Amino acid sequence: MAQSAVARERLFALRETIAKLEGKPVPALAAAENQALADTVLDKPGSEDALRLPLGIPALDEALDGGLPLDGLTEIRTTLLRNAGASSGFVLAIAAMLQHGQEEGANAHLPILWIADTVATMEAGRPYAVGLSDFGLKPRLFLHAAPKKLEDALWLAETAVESGVFPATILEVRGNPRPFGLTESRRLNLRAKASRRPLFLLRQAAEEEASSAIFRFLAEPAPSAARPLPDGSMLGGSIGNPIFRITLEKSRNPAPFSILLEWNPHDRRFFPVRPSANTRFPGERSAHSGAAFPASANRSHIQEEVGSRLAFARSS
Repeated sequence: MAQSAVARERLFALRETIAKLEGKPVPALAAAENQALADTVLDKPGSEDALRLPLGIPALDEALDGGLPLDGLTEIRTTLLRNAGASSGFVLAIAAMLQHGQEEGANAHLPILWIADTVATMEAGRPYAVGLSDFGLKPRLFLHAAPKKLEDALWLAETAVESGVFPATILEVRGNPRPFGLTESRRLNLRAKASRRPLFLLRQAAEEEASSAIFRFLAEPAPSAARPLPDGSMLGGSIGNPIFRITLEKSRNPAPFSILLEWNPHDRRFFPVRPSANTRFPGERSAHSGAAFPASANRSHIQEEVGSRLAFARSS
């Protein structure tokens, strides 16, 4: 620890000396580094042709200018921590699409990196290998990191993207912490552009704020339909594929774009879903009773209790 502190102090002193020789203050030196990185990205041959991942939904891909950028920063956020499953599921579905599309390419054996947030993990849990497989991902090509500090997470994300080893890097951040703002997001975006790799910023329980992300999504849970049977009917009481309500908050469009997407883990693709008149989303209130409906409120039938009720006498 002492050697590390001494090394950081010497590095800071060296940067300060260079800044004084160039007639710049230390903050200006950091800004100059960011500008040099931006100039490198802009001067890189072929950077005008942005890499894209089409989601297979024409209206959504048109709003995304062809698809999700594979050489920049994309943000997915939730307003509540209890909706972390929706945001995590959406970004993991995108990762599964990337893995599926690279099965025959040079990146077929490169892993996805998930950089988790400590508090979000305690509240929402961590990725589970069996669940990842059922969701369409390859657990053997999925790495999970759990840094204890945000500074370490940012360093790891920047280093991972810069290395070019990972087809996708997922950085999970809870809320709107002060150490992570516009400057940090801009630096991550520039690193992603320089290495031509995608970086997904997963903000759990966060509010909208200024960011250098090319696109920002709001992910919310939506009620799933019943599981279809071979004859075309629905299996009563069953739960089908996961459905997400996705709102494109930041893009070139003047107004937000909202859509319901069903994720098919077998085909590893999204399908648009048309909401029915009686569809109620988790947390929404009925116009008649004013009460909030739980996630299972759209079920047509709830299993009744079986057997008699038992009462236990109070112990004296």
